[in-house]
Amino acid sequence: MEDAKGANRRKYKRIATDQVISFAPVDSRDLLGVSRNVSTGGIRFEAVGCEINLGDILRITFNIIDSTVVAVGHVVWATEMDPITTDVGIEFVEIDPAALRVLEDLTGLEA
Repeated sequence: MEDAKGANRRKYKRIATDQVISFAPVDSRDLLGVSRNVSTGGIRFEAVGCEINLGDILRITFNIIDSTVVAVGHVVWATEMDPITTDVGIEFVEIDPAALRVLEDLTGLEA
């Protein structure tokens, strides 16, 4: 029952993922991470060996079906999983409208 309550609190439906993504502070070199889920509102990923703080603005590059998406978002939460791994939640502030439509279509299928 607790899992159902948690799922109902979510603002956006998520699509589970497990792909290598790149991320970076805007105008900086890319780092690699592994995405865990994505929605129309943002993306969750794991980062290794770097410091990420609440409020940081990051450029994220990932794939949706056959398209590469570049989005900009801000860190809304970051949790240390172990001494070198951080679980990160990004809220999109800029994303290509076509990519957003694909995400909307995919999350509609998840209902």
